[in-house]
Amino acid sequence: MSQFDVGDIVTALRAVRGGWRDSQNRPREPGSRELPSRDQLAQTIEQLKGALFPMRLGPPDLRHESEDFYVGHTLNSALHCLEKQARLEMAYQVRHAGQSAPEVDAQATAAIRAFAAELPAIRRLLDSDVLAAYQGDPAAQSVDEVLLCYPGVLALIHHRLAHKLYGLGLPLLARIVAELAHSQTGIDIHPGASIDAGFFMDHGTGVVIGETAIIGKRVRLYQAVTLGAKRFPTDADGNPQKGLPRHPVVEDDVVIYAGATILGRVTIGRGATIGGNVWITADVPPGASVTQASLQNARPVP
Repeated sequence: MSQFDVGDIVTALRAVRGGWRDSQNRPREPGSRELPSRDQLAQTIEQLKGALFPMRLGPPDLRHESEDFYVGHTLNSALHCLEKQARLEMAYQVRHAGQSAPEVDAQATAAIRAFAAELPAIRRLLDSDVLAAYQGDPAAQSVDEVLLCYPGVLALIHHRLAHKLYGLGLPLLARIVAELAHSQTGIDIHPGASIDAGFFMDHGTGVVIGETAIIGKRVRLYQAVTLGAKRFPTDADGNPQKGLPRHPVVEDDVVIYAGATILGRVTIGRGATIGGNVWITADVPPGASVTQASLQNARPVP
C-alpha cells in the first residue's frame, strides 16, 4: 500500500474533474485532448521567430547559404503544428456553443493559410519596431542588440503574431502566444490591441495594453504605462459586456513616460507628450504636453 494514499487521491481528483465538467456542460465520455497545448504553441512560436529572423533567432550553426532551406523547412513544420492547434480551438468553440463542427478542418486550414501569407508583412512591421527601438534609445549599440536583448521587441514579436491569430478567429491561441511573452518580459499586451508601425517600449516592464486599444505610428512609451479601461458596462444580468471599445486611442508620434495611467476610450492626440506618473481619463489634444504640474495647476482652487 502506498504511504501517500495515491489511489484515494486519484479517485477524489476524478470526482472533482467530473463536477467541474458537469458545471461547464462538458461531455464525460472518453475522448482526445480538446484544448490547444501551451507547450506545443511555445515550440511553434520559437520556430516562427527563427523563420522570421533566421540569422539572429534561428539555430546557432545556420549559414547564409542554407537560410532559405531552413526557413522553408521550419515554416512547414511550424504551420502544420499551428494548424493542428487551430483545429482544436475551432472544434472547442463549436462544441462550447452547442453546435456541430463539420467544417472545422477546412476552416482551420484556411485560417493558418491566411496567417502564413501575412508573415512577410509581420516581418516588415517588426523591422520598423526594431529600428524605432534603436533610434529611440541612445544606449542601443546596434539593431542586432535590440533584436536579441530588448524585452519590448520580444513582446512585440509575440504580439504581431498573436494579433493576426486573434483577427482570424483564434482568440485562445492568440492569448496563449501573448501570455508566453508576458511571463518572460512582464509586458502585458492583449492580442486584440491594434499597434501600428514603429512602436517602441523602452524598458517595458509593467506595461499593460488593453484589448481595444489603438496605437498609431511611431509611438514610444516607457515602463509601467497602462492603457486600460475606466469602467466595464454590464448586461441585464450584471456581467461585463465583452468587446466594447473601452481602451485609449493613441495617435501617431505620441510619447508616454514611465508610470502614466490612461483609462477609458479617450484619444491622445498626435504628437502629444504624457509625463510620468500622471492619471488621464479625458482626451488630450494634439501636440499637448501633460505633466503632474500641469494637472495640478488645472485644478480649481478651493
